[in-house]
Order: sequence, then structure tokens, then C-alpha cells
Amino acid sequence: MTFISTTKDADVVLIGGGIMSATLGTMLKQLEPSWKIVLFEQLDEAGLESSSPWNNAGTGHSALCELNYSPAAKDGSVNPAKAIGINEQFQLSRQFWSHLVANDLIGSPKGFINTVPHMSFVIGDDHRKFLKARHQALSPNPVFSSMEYTEDPAQIAKWAPLVMKGRDAAQKVTATRSSEGTDVDFGALTRELIGYMGKNDVEINYGTTATNVSRTSDGKWDIALKHPKSGEHGKITAKKVFIGSGGGALHLLQLSGIPEGKGFGGFPVSGQFFRCTDESLASKHDAKVYGQASVGAPPMSVPHLDTRYVDGKRSLLFGPYGGFSTKYLKTGSYMDLPGSIRPNNIIPMLAVGKDNLDLVKYLVTEVTKTHAGKVEALHEYFPEADGKNWELITAGQRVQIIKKDAKKGGVLQFGTEVITAADGTLSALLGASPGASTAVPIMLELLQRCFPRKFKLEWQDSLREMMPTFGTKLNENADLFEQTLASTAATLQLKTDKA
Repeated sequence: MTFISTTKDADVVLIGGGIMSATLGTMLKQLEPSWKIVLFEQLDEAGLESSSPWNNAGTGHSALCELNYSPAAKDGSVNPAKAIGINEQFQLSRQFWSHLVANDLIGSPKGFINTVPHMSFVIGDDHRKFLKARHQALSPNPVFSSMEYTEDPAQIAKWAPLVMKGRDAAQKVTATRSSEGTDVDFGALTRELIGYMGKNDVEINYGTTATNVSRTSDGKWDIALKHPKSGEHGKITAKKVFIGSGGGALHLLQLSGIPEGKGFGGFPVSGQFFRCTDESLASKHDAKVYGQASVGAPPMSVPHLDTRYVDGKRSLLFGPYGGFSTKYLKTGSYMDLPGSIRPNNIIPMLAVGKDNLDLVKYLVTEVTKTHAGKVEALHEYFPEADGKNWELITAGQRVQIIKKDAKKGGVLQFGTEVITAADGTLSALLGASPGASTAVPIMLELLQRCFPRKFKLEWQDSLREMMPTFGTKLNENADLFEQTLASTAATLQLKTDKA
């Protein structure tokens, strides 16, 4: 019995079975139905690593509540540009998913997306000033026009009862709320997309690891394969390769040898969450409530109390509690970090270690935090929480990007970045949040880089059929934004009313 794919040549090989490869594969199958596309995932099912609902925060990141996307300047002002960009990107994702649902290419949207209002919640005068400045900067923009602001504890209690019940009345609390927020199960969405791909002649291979990527003499790529359970080895040749294997992408990017990949390193950050699956308690909280990150904490460590929908069941999630592991994947090896050190990235990695002592201090504090300390942190957002109702789970690894910097030697970059060979034949995605929520625009960027001629001359009309506002700045057209939001909400069965 053969476990390794017998396909020898492919137009496109996708490495990794998460939301990124699933999105790219689905797009390509829509644009070029005749292409031979092959996907390899080392686990036994799609969407089990970073895309799993219990391995990421599950927020449909649209900058409605995430304060780190619009930090205050030294003078206290807030620049809305980054938040606007992220919101517009998420609208493209919604349109693409709506296209797939409307054409019966994937199943019911209730299986992967649900309406959950997005809230920002802060305590104290200084944080109130910031949140007020943020609201004043964002709310005049069409994409944030629905954002409500309040300093009234009674109003906050209506929006999020668990957050206010039992709270010290002397605390000065402030909140904003956007009713159109969503919760997204990216694991379920990934499986829907890969299910569509499999029904449309995309070859899906589980339990198979890509162990090497090397250039051929004619400009293609040889991908070495291994099926660990059987011990079999194999190889496939591809015209184009996308490495979308989360934390595992850096290793394969380095093996590819492309000059564009030199100098990159990775800083892995692990995390834990409290999970409550008591549906009677979960039914009392309908919001994703985001606060301010601790000093030195990475953006992915912003504390939040979330309503989640997984496998049709409503639950609550609180965290994250930061941690550190040298693994680049939850299922990876402790040698991932030391094994990624190269002569071309050691200086950037050392520079990042020197310049991010606050982050190191934060991680040490988090790692040494007791269970009681974790429950105390939960009480800041849910004062009457009973620690007995909350299960501590380990989330997925997040590998933040380390890259060269002319002045500092190296910088730690939060977010995502597509690394592409000069000839467009190989691309890899590095980084973390808001990755999954902006998978569609990220893959559009990749298509433009890797297939410039087809993108410019052949695919524009098809892409606009899938995403009608592709190429348009929604924030510059209020009417179009409202129409688009309402249209995708209807198709995705999302609520549009304010509470």
C-alpha cells in the first residue's frame, strides 16, 4: 500500500492544511479550474494547528475592539489608518466567504461564523482618555460609524452583564461596542474550503510532511516528502509552491535558499486560555471584550473575555496567559528555535533579544503565574467568576517575525508577512495575528506577486465577481460600505441590529 502521493508534477503545491492554504487553493480552483493543485498536511486532518478554534482567539479581526491596532501616540492622539486597513481587509474576507456560501460551494455559514458584538473595556482615567480618543478618531470613518461609546456602568452592564456584576462601584470603567462583530471558527472554515477543493480535483494528502524544498535546473521546485507513520519517502515537482505551514514555514523557507528569505528568524510565543463550556453561563455573555495589553506584552496577549461558537455550542474563553516554548508548532520539536539559527539571522535574533527585555520580563512573569494568579486576572473581566468552572487549555504557538534592520540590527515584527522569490515561483507566509481574519487579502497579495500577468490581464473580472469591492477603498464610500456590510450579513446569516 502506498501512502505517499504518486503525482509527480503539479502546477501548484500547497504545504500546510490551514486557513491560508485552504484560501489560496479555493481561490486558484475558482480562477483556474484545470490546474493540478496538490496539498500536503502533516497532521491527520485540516485546520488542527493554528487554525483550530481552541488554538487561536477566533475573533473576526476587524479592529473594532483590538486596541493594539490603534495605539496612542506620545501626545495621546490616535491614528486610525491601520485599524481602517484591517477592517477593509476583513470585509474582503466576508465577501469571499459570502460568494462561496451563495453559490453552494461550502456549507451553512452557521458552522463557521456567528454574530458576536465586539467591545473594548478599560479601567481608570488614563485608559478612559485613550479609549475616548480612539473612539473620536475611529467613529467618523464609515467602517467604524456604528461604534458606540459609554462611560455609564449601567450601559456596560446591558452590553456585558458578567463584566459588571460584582464590580467595585468606585472603578471608573469605559467601553465601546460594535454590534456587527463576529466570532469565526477558522478550523471549521478551513475544513469547508478544503472539502470544496477535494470535490474539485485538488489532491489532498494528510499525514505527510514536506522535509525539503529545492530548486530544479529548469526553475521548478522539488518537494521532498515523508509519511512518518509508514516511513515512506517520495517527491513531487511543482511550478509554484506556497508554504503556509504556520510556524513550520520558516524552516522550509530557509531550506529553499531563496535570497529573499535570508535574515528572517522567529520568536515563538505560546499561551494558555481559560475555557468554560457551561452553556448556562455562556448564555449570559454575548460579546468579545478586549482590554489593554500589559507593559511589554506582545499584541497577541491582549486579555479578552470571548463568546465562542465551536461545533454549534456556545462557550466562553478568557486569556491569553503568555508562555514560552522553543517549538514553532504545537506539534513541533523543542529544537525548532535553535535549529532555525543561521549565520544570516543570528545578529537580528540577538538584537531582538537585547531590545525586548520588557517582553522577556512579561513572559517570565506569565510562566511563573500560579493558577490562583490566573483566576485573579480573570476576575478583572469577570469579577464573580468561579475558577472551578474554568478549564486551562494550551493554545497554539505564535511565531513572531524577526527581521533585519539597518539601524537596530534586528526588529521583532508583529503581524504577517508574505516572503516571495523574485520570480514568483515560491512564497511563504510568516507571522501571526490578524492572519486568519485577513487570509483573503493576504492571498490576493500573493496571487499578484506570483502570477502578475494573469492577475493583471485575466483574473480581475473573476475576482470582482467573488469580491465586488475588490480594489475599492470602502472607507471612502459610506453608502457602498453599508450596502456591502448588509449584503454579506444577509448571506452569512449574521445579525445587523444594535442591542
